[in-house]
Order: sequence, then C-alpha cells, then structure tokens
Amino acid sequence: MTGGRLAWAAAAVGAAVLVTALAWGLVHPASKPPDAVLGKVAPNLVVQSIGGTSASLEALRGRPVVLNFWASWCAPCRQEEVPLKAAAQRLEGRVAFLGVDFRDSPDAARATQERVQYPYPVGPAGEAAAARYGVTAPPETFFLDAGGVVVARFVGPLDAGLIDRYLQLVGAT
Repeated sequence: MTGGRLAWAAAAVGAAVLVTALAWGLVHPASKPPDAVLGKVAPNLVVQSIGGTSASLEALRGRPVVLNFWASWCAPCRQEEVPLKAAAQRLEGRVAFLGVDFRDSPDAARATQERVQYPYPVGPAGEAAAARYGVTAPPETFFLDAGGVVVARFVGPLDAGLIDRYLQLVGAT
C-alpha cells in the first residue's frame, strides 16, 4: 500500500469512528434532557439556607413556587436579583420562592445574600439537585403550580414582566 492510499484509509476509518460516536451520542444522551421535568411533579430538594435553616420544596406544596438556580459568579444572575426580590416581597404568602445556589463557594454565596437580602430561603441543595432538573448553568428558573408540577422552565435572567407571565401559567396572578 502506498503512502497516499494509507493516508486515505486512515482518514476513512477516522471519519467512520467520528460518525459512529456522533450517532451513539444522539441515541444515548449523557443525561436527561432539561425539559424532562416539565409536566411532572418536581423532584424534591432541600436548600440548606445561608441563614442556617433548611427549606424543602415538598413542604411548599399548596401554593405556586418559583425555583431559581443562581450563583454569585453569574453575571446574568445579578440582573435578575432585583426583579426576583421584588416579586417575592409583592407575592409573599401567595407564592413561595426558593433559591438554589449553584456551584458556588459558601463565602461568595453568603456575601451575595448579605448584599441582596432575598426574602426567601437561598443556599446550596447539593449537586444532585441541579442534575435532576437538568441545570447546567445558571440562571435557570422553574415555575411550579400549587400541586408541585413543573409548569414552565426559563433559562436566562428574568425581569418583572417575565416573572408575571410565568406566574400566570401556574395560576398565581
């Protein structure tokens, strides 16, 4: 076999391996798609609040819930701090808010909470919580109805108008 033919054969084998790997990845995804929780009862999680208490998603059943995955190092998360805080204050007692700190250092998360003063529990819930929801990068927010069913998911920073629109979907406004 000549050098040219050997190079072409190697390239063909490489291309076949690449196509096979791509096909395998499409048929066997590494994890559930993020929208796998939509329309289902939300997987329970427990937030270890920065204030020292814990808050369970299951304990919030009976009213709509805004479940927000955030991080102190996330610039888009800073954009939604004021609208989330304002909505939580305005809807206190009618809608529950829960903030899940995503891949953050305890000191940075604590500093963010001291600066923002969210009026709802915020803190880590463990790496498994984000994986169960398909969260790969914050901010991601899930809107649950009073029965605990995930009605909607929003990726990116929320503003006041978006929060209100999504809360309409869960019957909160």
